[in-house]
Amino acid sequence: MTARRLSTHPAVRGFDRAAEVYERARPEYPDAAVRALGRVLGLRPGTTLVELGSGTGKLTRTLGQLGAARVAVEPMPGMRRVFARMVPDVPVLPGTAEEIPLPGGFADAVVAAQAFQWFDPARALPEIARVLRPGGGLGLLWNVREDRSRAWTRQLTDLIDGYRVARRIPRVRERRWKSVFAHPGVPFLPLTLRRFEHRHRIPRERVVDRFLSISVIALLPAAERRRVAARVREILDSDLETRGRREIDMPYHTELYWTFRRPDREA
Repeated sequence: MTARRLSTHPAVRGFDRAAEVYERARPEYPDAAVRALGRVLGLRPGTTLVELGSGTGKLTRTLGQLGAARVAVEPMPGMRRVFARMVPDVPVLPGTAEEIPLPGGFADAVVAAQAFQWFDPARALPEIARVLRPGGGLGLLWNVREDRSRAWTRQLTDLIDGYRVARRIPRVRERRWKSVFAHPGVPFLPLTLRRFEHRHRIPRERVVDRFLSISVIALLPAAERRRVAARVREILDSDLETRGRREIDMPYHTELYWTFRRPDREA
């Protein structure tokens, strides 16, 4: 029997093609942010968390320090294959935030990293609330590139934005995803935000991979991806801050948002 194809945002399919590159080039999440997540959501041994859009397990591995039981949900088979290799002790299920393959009241917390912007909130938020136990929390994380903080990061951002415009895919910061939590009837309380400084030192060629792992670039034909890679190298070779360096500090900060299921939605 052929497995049913899970419904996702079209841009997410690029991550399936780029799963290995994503694993090589994307940053982990800082321990301080993960510890804060554990504190605010009460994650400890004896609790259960579900991670939606788990990708290759970048966050999943760091979540292990909290001691909670972990279950991952990921729609893309290429991502699940890498996840199973990188995090063999955590089950990863095919599914989406809109159709979580778990029973009601299964989890003490649900988390998602680099993923919520791809969800359909009208369907995902009630589904997340369904899976949560009374008092359960939702944590959302992003490693955010400081994409205009330096000349070379501005040039790289402009390069990627050109492809986004051509394919009519808005940038994450322009999606205004946070506004959905203010809508009447949403089964969650208002969001709280905390930011963490984060720097990701990687070999020069991993910087190339980092930009090839962006979904809009991963969806391009192979010849066009090679042109993008060549342009990234050209930018790195022409800037005084990056020219000739074997390792480059990619500037990020990490954003942690959290909220809880509304008491009037408790079972």
